[in-house]
Formats: sequence, structure tokens, C-alpha cells
Amino acid sequence: MMEESPFPEAPCTTEVSNEGYFSTEQGTARVRPVFERKIPAGDDRERLVCGTCGFIVYDNPRIIVGAVCTWEDRVLLARRAIEPRRGYWTVPAGFMELRETTEEGAAREVREETGARVRIVDLLALYNLTHISQVHLIYRAEMMDPHHAPGQESLETALVAWSDIPWDDLAYPTVSWALRDHAQRIGLSNFAPAGRPNGSP
Repeated sequence: MMEESPFPEAPCTTEVSNEGYFSTEQGTARVRPVFERKIPAGDDRERLVCGTCGFIVYDNPRIIVGAVCTWEDRVLLARRAIEPRRGYWTVPAGFMELRETTEEGAAREVREETGARVRIVDLLALYNLTHISQVHLIYRAEMMDPHHAPGQESLETALVAWSDIPWDDLAYPTVSWALRDHAQRIGLSNFAPAGRPNGSP
């Protein structure tokens, strides 16, 4: 099956015209890059392959970065303002951006979603979610002060005692995993990051 692709980086294409077409390097024709989904030579799975120059588009896992943030004995949570899982509670987390470290990304997500300034302490957990092609890196972080306020992606934020965590209203299993992994490691250092629980969906 041939597919139009949004990827203009194939060697046979250079720039986009006003009509939305891509010009060849020679500039003698304007063509839409059309990719075919097939198994490239030497590979073992289907990719999008340019029929003109052989350029291969690799679909790679997405990296999610976030943090369990604490102030004294309370944990910072945000209630989601966007779908999916709007209205449910989460720890601050989101997609890693280009040209940032995982620690920088986690601190940025905290700031964007909760307005809090934090110091990243260490890597708490690494969850491989192969069924949705995501890798989650969750850090432990200490808030620099108790200030927090909802960002555009949050309905509200709260510093919550462990006994008041709304377990039935958490957005995703990974949020529950991260909070429990954090609780098991309070006061510990130099530990191996937690992984996805055995038998988890």
C-alpha cells in the first residue's frame, strides 16, 4: 500500500512549495513524496520506505518524563484538564522535547502543569509500555517552595498527604505505580530504578 507521508526529510525532497508539494533536488519536477509500507532489505519489520530514494522512516517509541514531587510529607498532584482522562489526577509528566535531558524534561513538565519549581533528586522508575510504544522515566523531585498553581493542562493542583491520595481517581496505572514506588523508597538512596510491576496490564 502506498502512503502519503508528512516526512520531508527524504534525500529526494528539499523544500515545500506554496501548493504544498515537494520539489526534487534538481528542481525539474514537483512531486508528493509517496512512501510504501514494506520490510526493507536486512530488516525484520514493516517501515515506510520512499519509492524514489529508498529513505526509511523509523517509528520509534515515545519517551515520557515526569516526577513524583514532594513538599515535606505531601505529594504534588494535578487534575487533568485535557483528554484522555480529563478530570483524573496524575503526577506531572509528558512527552520529552528535542534538545533536553530527561531531567530537564521532567522539571519542565512539572513547571508547565503545576507551576512548581523543583530539584530533581534521582531516577525513581523506568516503565516500558511496549503495548503503546512508550518508555516512562519518572524521577523523584523536591519542591523548592510550597507554591503550585494549575497550568493550561491542569484543572487544579494539590499537595496531598499519603492517606488522602485519590487512588480510584488516578489517571493511569503508571501514576499508581510511581506513587507506590516512591513510598517504598522514602529515605533510601542509591537504589535501582523500579520497573513495571509483574502481572500489570
